Amino acid sequence: MDLEWKKSALDAFAIGAEQVITQEETAETIVPDYCPDIARIIDGEGRVFLHRREVSGGRAEVSGVVRVTLLYVPEGEGGIRSLVFSLPFSAQADGMGDAVCLLAEAELESLENRLTNPRKVFTRCRLTIRPRPCRPAPLRFTSDVTAPPEAGLEKRQETQKTSLLAAVAEKDFPFTDTWTLSPGKEGAAEILRFRCEALISERKRIGGKCLIKGVFPASLLYRTAAGQCRQASAELPFSQILELGGEEDGTVEVALSLSGWDCQITPGDEEGRNLTVTLSLHAVALLRREVELTLLRDLYSTAWDLSYEAEPLPLTDCQDLGVRRQSVREVLEIGVVAETLLDVSVRPGHASAVREGEGGSLHCPCRLRALYLDEGGVPLVAERGVDVTCPMDWPEDGRVEVLALCPEEPQGSLGERGVEVRFTLEFRGQVTRQRQRASIASAQMGEADLSALPSLVLRSLGPEETLWDLAKHCRSTVPMILAANGLEGEEDAEAGHLLLVPRKRP
Repeated sequence: MDLEWKKSALDAFAIGAEQVITQEETAETIVPDYCPDIARIIDGEGRVFLHRREVSGGRAEVSGVVRVTLLYVPEGEGGIRSLVFSLPFSAQADGMGDAVCLLAEAELESLENRLTNPRKVFTRCRLTIRPRPCRPAPLRFTSDVTAPPEAGLEKRQETQKTSLLAAVAEKDFPFTDTWTLSPGKEGAAEILRFRCEALISERKRIGGKCLIKGVFPASLLYRTAAGQCRQASAELPFSQILELGGEEDGTVEVALSLSGWDCQITPGDEEGRNLTVTLSLHAVALLRREVELTLLRDLYSTAWDLSYEAEPLPLTDCQDLGVRRQSVREVLEIGVVAETLLDVSVRPGHASAVREGEGGSLHCPCRLRALYLDEGGVPLVAERGVDVTCPMDWPEDGRVEVLALCPEEPQGSLGERGVEVRFTLEFRGQVTRQRQRASIASAQMGEADLSALPSLVLRSLGPEETLWDLAKHCRSTVPMILAANGLEGEEDAEAGHLLLVPRKRP
């Protein structure tokens, strides 16, 4: 006897587990002719920029540069000078399967700079790259089946909800803006160090597009025409549209990363009060939809022998853990008397979630640095690592993805013990849980000898047995059992109570 199946398929994607690649890069950099000889390196700071994220034939390739900014004391001169150079790198990883795109993050674990001679700098850095494959994962399931009345087919369906990654979109785009120093600031003769982050404040769906808005918090250390070091900061607003396509419903998650930057004194500005900021950015948007599915979970026939095969169906639950803020106050002990504090910075590392008994906590290593002048006007640097933790609960079987960032500029002040650094670390997390349900994929029916079966059975429900199980075992139906025993619903049938079970006749 033929059965007519109602099959459904939903297009979706799945993000695989990240791989961790750690590698070391070294290089020797020649000091350009326009720069004076280096007498002493004061500080070295690096930023990783990813330029290429590709996957082909199950192999991932990630490449980019480490942009290093070196502050140094020049020979025969006073004050601070700057040298900027880049170290290219590339990394590969196998096991990406049929991925169609690659999500990747990279961070600088350590950076070492030392002088080989006054015109040459040796650099060693340690990188950690984390690629994650994004592959097609369509959801296929059976929602219903029909057959002629003589088949005596009884079916049980159930409704389930799942979070579906319906679309993934990537976009590279540039950003250029003019930054004018505030009236109370002296003009810049030379830019010594530039920093910038990307913060998204708003995400809005407009049809098949996503509008994102936010700011780029930027900070600057520069030298004035009089040779003094000054610091300035600003927030540069931005907006951008990403093409998503697909359905209009759903929520959008957007990750925005810098892939390059440049900050120069605007040509023709003799006072050095206008700066031109150019950024290169990479955006990844994930569209998630909450979908309700109808699954065919069980099947039997009152007139035929029937066997079926079921297939597992992975379902996902997503929960936004919200935003948690931790205020941090740390002291960098310097061992000398500091006269002037020039600059402080906080660099968050890779955040993680740690399960601790019945609860858990979020962790993020942070690197704190302070540039200051001692009593003699000698520039020095103090730095220290701290681990910032934040308690948070989540389901024991859930997988947490967490991001940590500094939403505000860190503050610093000189005290008796050294440099006090105050900052806020913001944790943003999401927990996902995987569930397995089954959906009937196929069935076979054959003739059955029902002559020996009784037309009426007196039975009670077992402790773990349902009315559906009883009807299936006795070739009856749930409505027939309810009617024979004067029950209104399945919940009225209690374990241990005797029930009349009439067999359904063809």
